[in-house]
Amino acid sequence: MYEKQIEQLIILQQVDDEILILKDEVEKAPLELADLEAQMNEFKERRVQIDERLDILKDQKKKLGIEIEEDAGKIKKSKNKLMLASNTKEYHAMMREMDSLEKLNRNREEEKITVKEEFDRQNAAIEALNEEMSGVQEQYDALKTTLDERLAQANKKLESLGRKRKKACKVVPPPILGRYEFIRERMQNPVIVPVTQGVCHGCHIMIPPQIYNDLQKGQQILSCPNCQRLIHWQRQDESDA
Repeated sequence: MYEKQIEQLIILQQVDDEILILKDEVEKAPLELADLEAQMNEFKERRVQIDERLDILKDQKKKLGIEIEEDAGKIKKSKNKLMLASNTKEYHAMMREMDSLEKLNRNREEEKITVKEEFDRQNAAIEALNEEMSGVQEQYDALKTTLDERLAQANKKLESLGRKRKKACKVVPPPILGRYEFIRERMQNPVIVPVTQGVCHGCHIMIPPQIYNDLQKGQQILSCPNCQRLIHWQRQDESDA
C-alpha cells in the first residue's frame, strides 16, 4: 500500500505540473491575440494622425496655390499700371509694391516646395505603416484561426488530467493529500522527492539517520525535516537507471 501511495503521489505531481502548464497556455493564448489587437489599434491611430496631417498639407498647398495665383495677377496689373505712372514718386511706389509681391510669392513657392516634401514623407510613412500593418494582420488572422482549436485541445487535455488526478487522489490518504496540497501551494516544485544515500533531492541536504532508517522501512510517508517536502526512499541502483 505504501509503494502504491508513493507511486500515485508521483503521478499526482506529474499531472499537476501538466495542468499548470496547460492552464498557463489557456490564459496566455487570448493575451497573444489581445496584444496583436492592441498593435492593430495603435497602427490605426497612427494612420489617423498621418491622414490628419495630409489633410492639413493639402489645405496648405491649395491655399498657397490660390495666394500665388492671386498675387501673380496683382503683379501683372501693377506692371501694366507702371507704364501709366504720372511721376517718379508714383513709379517708385508701384515698383516697391511689385517687389514686395514678388518676394512674397518667392517665399510662398519655397513654402510650397517644403509642403510637397512633407507630403511625400507622409505618404512614404503610410506605405511603411501599411506594410507593417499587413504583417501584424497576417499574424492576427493566423492566431485567431488556430486559437479556438488550441483552446479546445487544451481544455480537453485538462479534463483528461482532471480525471487522472481524481483517480490518484483516491489512493492517497486524506492527511497525506492535505500535506501535499499544502506544500504545493507554498513551495516551489517538486513536492515529493526521492532520497538517495541519505540526501533529500529537494533541498540536497542530509536527513537525520533515524528518519532515513524509518524511510527505508517503507511503512509511512515522511517529510524532509529541512525543506518539509514529502520524501521516499530510492535505492542507488534505481537512481542510476
